[in-house]
Order: sequence, then structure tokens, then C-alpha cells
Amino acid sequence: MTGRLFAALLLVTLIFRVWLAAAFPITGDEAYFIWWGWKPDWGFYDHPPMIGWWLAALLALNDSEAWLRLPVIVQPALLALAVYWALPRLVDGLGEERRWWAATLVLLAPVSVWNVFITTDTPLVYFSVLSGLAWIRAARDDSPRWYLIAGVLLAGAVLSKYFAAILGFAYLVDVLRRRSRGALGGLAIAYACTLPALALMAWWNSGNCWPNYMFNFVNRHGDAGWSLKTPLLYALTLIYVLGPPVLWLALRHRRAASADFSGTTALGTLAWLPFLLFALLSLVKQVGLHWLLSFVPFVLIWLTLRLPPVRLRRLGLFFAGFATLHIAGIMIVSRVPLETWQKTRLYDGIVLSFEHRALAEKLEPYYQPDGSPRSDWVLAMDGYSNAVTLGYNLRQYVVVFGEASSHARHDDLATDFRTLAGRNFLILRKSQPNPEGYRKYFREVSVDSFELRGARFWRVKGEGFDYAAYRDGVLAPVRQKYYAIPAWLPQTACYMCDRYFPGETCRR
Repeated sequence: MTGRLFAALLLVTLIFRVWLAAAFPITGDEAYFIWWGWKPDWGFYDHPPMIGWWLAALLALNDSEAWLRLPVIVQPALLALAVYWALPRLVDGLGEERRWWAATLVLLAPVSVWNVFITTDTPLVYFSVLSGLAWIRAARDDSPRWYLIAGVLLAGAVLSKYFAAILGFAYLVDVLRRRSRGALGGLAIAYACTLPALALMAWWNSGNCWPNYMFNFVNRHGDAGWSLKTPLLYALTLIYVLGPPVLWLALRHRRAASADFSGTTALGTLAWLPFLLFALLSLVKQVGLHWLLSFVPFVLIWLTLRLPPVRLRRLGLFFAGFATLHIAGIMIVSRVPLETWQKTRLYDGIVLSFEHRALAEKLEPYYQPDGSPRSDWVLAMDGYSNAVTLGYNLRQYVVVFGEASSHARHDDLATDFRTLAGRNFLILRKSQPNPEGYRKYFREVSVDSFELRGARFWRVKGEGFDYAAYRDGVLAPVRQKYYAIPAWLPQTACYMCDRYFPGETCRR
């Protein structure tokens, strides 16, 4: 492994990722975060604000798919180069070839090959990996400067996603293992750096119904419970995310170290503690694949420093071959007709994403193609993921009509139904509606449908929106279900109660 070969692999994977980012339409989650960027704020419904701020900066220049995905497109390359640069500062006497292999494994990790999708994990991975590398460097000689850098980057992770707490906890465990006064002082420095970020989130949440707390710790866990299925799914996910041979090699070489390795305990703690915590969580909750991405580079570095040269080369070749299979498979699937997926339950959503231009033509009587809304119609859908996907493609905000789900209730912040009283609604649905369910909210209701690439969509046309009926029939149950805020949380304002139920508080 040489720098020239690494550069060739980087170029090939980067070209593929740019192509994939340009060819694949924006997903529902991505469209959700893009709307954050179009209307930036100090906080958002279910996560801290960092990805919204990044997208706001990108949207100031362009709103194309590949451009908005740029931070995640280049992420594997930048992190691989960061690992190559950092290793001599973490480990004494490390050979050049082993540095390039470490960078190559990070570059070609399975998810790194194909993941070009914008999520809150995009900034989280950057901040977490760089903070972790700074922490490992600081642990070598208890350097206050490096602890400070680790802390500033940890603050960025805190502003990206609440899973940053796992990284902060790993720092605590590492300090307890080392038991030095310098390490304890370094932890105090790192934690102090996160206080402004935590204060910002507490301030914003207290004035906005505490949605981050309610979503992450209350409303989204209705399906939680002891299960044998979720730990098995987690094990399979971990095997794939790390690379199929990695866990076996790590177990076999856990006590080995290359002759030039003289690292600290910090790397091992950052490499394995997070995955042990996720294993415990998997006993009651399904662990998402993207939750693991911030910690994969630490495992790959840890393993690189322990494998003998021959096994390291074989692992690198496996990663290269596995990446080639991913690239070939995705390119083959991209040539398959859309109708191939017609019998799957996801097909209508696929059509919604891929055939947005044809779908826009079906909505033209109720929407202006230049993106400006008609004054007498409000476009809506019955779920937030679908609504924001359609809204991104039309470049027009699409309201969520109905209760929807606990996920991504940002429409509760974005839409004030009081201002829509008396308006006409066009509600696009992917499932056949019951007209009676809409008649209590409109003066007149009609339903029709159309087919697009074998998928059927329904249009519910409601004229004369009855806001008072909607408040009692939809918003009141939503308030009880999703805004039962614990009494111990201080509130300065709450949009749900302040708008629709003045004089009442959103409390459990």
C-alpha cells in the first residue's frame, strides 16, 4: 500500500459517490433537513441544529442534490486523510505502509462506499471522529491544548446529535481507567467546552415545548421492549458496518500488537465501549445502522495497529473487493426499470421520489410550476416524510394534514392552522382515503385518483377549512399524545398551547 495506490482508490470512490449523489433523488429524511436549511433557527423539532446550519450555508449557493450532499460525499476521503495525518501523532514509530492501510480501511468501510445521504449523522461523524483523535493525542501526555481541541469538537458533536453523549461518556470511562490528575483536568476542560452548546439547546427547547426531549426520550419509544430479534439485528448490522472479517480478526488479535505500537488505553475505549453500549440498548430497541458510523474509524485504527502485515494486507484487499461489489451492484440496480419494485410496499414512495416531475404535472391545477402557491389552495399530505419530499421537489412547502406520527413533527412548528381557516386544501395521499374522515373539517369534500408508473395516488379536495373542528378533532389529541411535557421542565413558551389553546399549559 502506497500513497499513489491510496490516491487511486480515493479518486475512484469519489467519482462513484458524486455520480450516486447526483443520480439518486432526495429522500424524505434529507428533504426534512433541507427545510431546516431553508428556514434556519437555533433549534429544530427532533435534533440539535447543526445540520440545518450547514444546509443553510449550502443553500445560499445552490439547491441541487449533489451540492447539498457535498459534506457527506467527501466525508470518507477527508476522514481517511485525517487518520493518516493523525497516526504519527498518536503512535510512535509507525511505518508508512501501516498508516496508508489505516486510511484505506476508513475510506473503504462498507457504508462509506455508498452513503451519500444527508442526515444529522453527517456533522456528528466529522466532529466525533476528529474529537476522538484529538482526545487520543491528549491522552498521551495529558496535553491541555489537545483536551481543549477535543472539547471544542465535542461541542460541535453535541450540536449535531444527542448520541454525542456516548462519546462524552467514553471520555469519562477512559479517564477513570487512567486515574491521573491530568486526565481528570482534561475531562473538565472538554466538558466545559460543551456547556455553551448545552445552554443553547436548553434555552431553545424551553421556549418551544421541549420537543427534543419529548421526541428522543418519550414519544419515539412506544415500540421499545425486551426482544430477541433486535439484538440479532444489531449483531448483523455491526458485522456489516465494520466489515465482515473485522470482529473475527479483532477477537483473534485482541491481545496482539505490532512491534511499533505503543498506544494508550484511550483508543481501545473509544473503539469498543460505544458498541457495547449499543449492544445493551439493542435488548429493548432496534439500533439504526447510522447510529454506529461515528465510532467505526476507531475500530479500524485499533485493528490496523494489531494485525501482522500479511493479515493487514489481506483485510485491505477484502475491503477493496467488497467495495467493488457494492459499486457494481448499485450500478446494475440503477439500470433496472422502476416497475421492477412494483410489488414491494415501498413502491409508491419510490415513485413519489423518482417521478416528481410527472407528479407535479398532476398537481398543476393546485400548484404553480414556478413554485409560487395558488392563493386558493393549500398543498398537503398525510405524513411528514412524504410532505417534505414533495415540497423539496416542488420547491414549495407542503403542509401535513392529520395527526401523522411521533417522528419529525416539525410541521407543528412550521404550520399555523389558524391562518388557514376557510382555505381550500389539496391533500395528496398514497393510500385510499375515507372521505367521511375529512368531511368534518371542510365544507365540501371530493376525492379522485390517478396512476403513475403503476402506483396509484389519491387527491382529497377539501373546500372551506373548518379550523375550530380541526383544533378539536386533531390538534387536541396531538397535544395530549405528544406534548405532555413533564412538570419539572421549565417552559418560557410553547407553540402548541400558545397558538391553539391559549391560557392552558402543555403539561403532563
